[in-house]
Amino acid sequence: MMAKVAMITGAAQGIGAEIADHLSKDGYDIAIADLQPQAQKADEVITTVEKNGQKAVFVPVDVTDQASVSKAVAVAAEKLGGFDVMVNNAGIAKVDKFEDIDPKDLELSFRVNVFGVVYGTQAAAKKFKELGVHGKIINASSIAGMRAFPVWATYSATKAAVISLTQAAANELAPAHITVNAYAPGVVGTTGMWDEIDQKMSEINGKPLGQNKQDFVNTIPLGRTVEPNDIANMVSFLASPAADFITGQAYAVDGGGLL
Repeated sequence: MMAKVAMITGAAQGIGAEIADHLSKDGYDIAIADLQPQAQKADEVITTVEKNGQKAVFVPVDVTDQASVSKAVAVAAEKLGGFDVMVNNAGIAKVDKFEDIDPKDLELSFRVNVFGVVYGTQAAAKKFKELGVHGKIINASSIAGMRAFPVWATYSATKAAVISLTQAAANELAPAHITVNAYAPGVVGTTGMWDEIDQKMSEINGKPLGQNKQDFVNTIPLGRTVEPNDIANMVSFLASPAADFITGQAYAVDGGGLL
């Protein structure tokens, strides 16, 4: 039986690399889609996937460019012999006080986080229909898209847009048996985003560095920040047959932080 194929944007490092590890353990061949300068980092992910007994290829992509995304999906399907799952994981986080939001940051955030999801969904849906596959599209949102946070205005807005796009696409693509869902992580403790947030919050409220982070962690019922493994577990579920009857949903992976 041929392996299924998953393409993950932003997969050369971080959460995307963790998702690649999990999905390859689930039996997927992986297309690691990322910016061309990330090719060397992608080699490490390819090694991980191959250790898990699956094939992997690096596919250069710029998610802000519709033609680039369409081409990447075509290349992934051709090189790996199929196309079954699209994970629109690529994203950036700009942290700033509302009055200081820079137009360039605002535009880039929407182009990556929102346009990228639109282009990835379009390309995947077309490929699934072409191949006659009941495919799955899985988008990266955030708890910030469910409840906006201070200094995260731009990021929160883009991630709220992802939830709306996920719902709309799920509705439109359901007749083709294509499901569209999203994962919404809390703040991941192993990324540098926390340091930026802490710095900006300190400027606003005068608390010492580190205190805002600790205050946030104290609001999480399960007592810690999110790890990439937590997110990859959710994506693994959404890509699996167990989620065949789930569509249009956004799942918070935040240890209960939104409760």
